[in-house]
Amino acid sequence: MFDLDLLRTFLAVVENRHFTAAGRSLGLSQSTISQHIRRLELAAGRKLLARDTHTVTLTADGGLMARFAKDIVEANQRACDYFSEHVTRDRVRFGVSEDLVLTGLPRILSDFLSANPLLSIELSVGLTDSLYNKLDSGKLDLVFAKRRQSDDRGQVIWRERLAWLSNRDFRLESDMPAPLVLYQASSITGSLAIEALNRAGRPWYVACSSETLSGLRAATLAGSGVTAQSRLLLRQGDLVEPPEAASLPQLGEVEFVVLGRSARLQGATAALAEVVTHRGPELWAATAAPAVTAVA
Repeated sequence: MFDLDLLRTFLAVVENRHFTAAGRSLGLSQSTISQHIRRLELAAGRKLLARDTHTVTLTADGGLMARFAKDIVEANQRACDYFSEHVTRDRVRFGVSEDLVLTGLPRILSDFLSANPLLSIELSVGLTDSLYNKLDSGKLDLVFAKRRQSDDRGQVIWRERLAWLSNRDFRLESDMPAPLVLYQASSITGSLAIEALNRAGRPWYVACSSETLSGLRAATLAGSGVTAQSRLLLRQGDLVEPPEAASLPQLGEVEFVVLGRSARLQGATAALAEVVTHRGPELWAATAAPAVTAVA
């Protein structure tokens, strides 16, 4: 393993292009700088610097060592910062609906955590009602999900009309009752599906139910029936919108919001909310249907 002190000295010489100037920046004598460089070259088994009385230049191996050294020193500093007893680590309890997790949200969270290495996220995935209940009872700090129809809280990130989804081979005649694949518990998507069918006078029945979105997807892919969900699920490529011959009524709109426990967010919770607000619309960027709206 390369000694970190030797690597720091080497980087100082690379930056200053002079042993004396490097020594001044590190508070070391020129002889100590020279000794460090000799020891590093001995450890590497390669000549890293070409020097004379006036100039210091990198050899080809020295150029590679400079990149390695920078990465090693920076990684060591990040590790020291993370494990330091004097650093306060913050945590955000973040609730997200399952349809968002299945798209590009993990990438946004990854970028956020990379930029905030001392922050941890406790992720909860579930139905909107469950997430709102946890938020209101103090078990979550922030929620990114559909908005309850009776709730006007939160910052709207995206508004879209729900889509009917089925497998590619599913066929439904216009005079047939619609077989629905629904959540077992009450949900925004299920309520909008039933309301649309009732308004259109279209008979329906529950063909399959599940507690999770992955269960609904599996049942729909198996041909059990149709489900009403966000167009985000079209991104998976295995579910499609039924043909017009099915004569299913147009579904209502849903709003995706980011919502905290209070109107004024602080600290890490506020930082995560800001990232979701600005980057959340990216999740819908490649959906198949254009009938979606970003909200500033």
